[in-house]
Order: sequence, then structure tokens, then C-alpha cells
Amino acid sequence: GPVDAIWIESMNTVLDDNMTLCLANGERMKLNWTMRMLFEVEDLKVASPATVSRCGMVYLTPGDLGWEPFSRTWLESLPEQPYNEKAKEMIGTYFELYVQRGIDFLRKNGSEAVG
Repeated sequence: GPVDAIWIESMNTVLDDNMTLCLANGERMKLNWTMRMLFEVEDLKVASPATVSRCGMVYLTPGDLGWEPFSRTWLESLPEQPYNEKAKEMIGTYFELYVQRGIDFLRKNGSEAVG
């Protein structure tokens, strides 16, 4: 999800010199200097400059990711009926075999709308 004020407040003690993670149940976990945390967030719309400067942020546009993550997410979201695991694997195989070939063909032989 997005970086929001509640998330930032929860992470403040991890991000400062205390390096202590305070969990929702009141438990506190002290991290040592060799530990690293990695988060994938939806957006940084409400992240303050202080939060961004304390974290190593990497922004990837959908264009940088390509089509594969979108197809994986779509496949994972399909309901179990009628899409059992075997059906999902078969659809995924077809994506892997044909989508990039189709994109390459269109880029070579067609024209793309510029948006």
C-alpha cells in the first residue's frame, strides 16, 4: 500500500539511531546494524522529505517493469473456479510464449499510439 502517516510513525524508531521496531502488539525488536529492511510501497504521495531521505527509495515506473508483473498479478487474482492451478500455469505459459513475441512483432511491423 501507500506510505502513510501511520506507517511512517511506526517506522520512525527503526529509521532513527535506536533501530527498534515497535510492533502493534507492543512488542519491541532491537535490530542490529547488519540487518536491512526492504519494503515495496504503492506510492510516496504523502511521504515527507525527511522520510525519503532516511530511506533508500527506488522508484520504478510501470514502463520500467514491463508487462510481466501485470500478467502475474492478474493470474494470481483469478478465482479458483474455474481457474485451478493447472489452468493458471497453462495461461502463464501462453503469456510467456506469445505476448513478448506479439509485442516485438507489433513494434517492428506496426505503429504504436503515443500516449
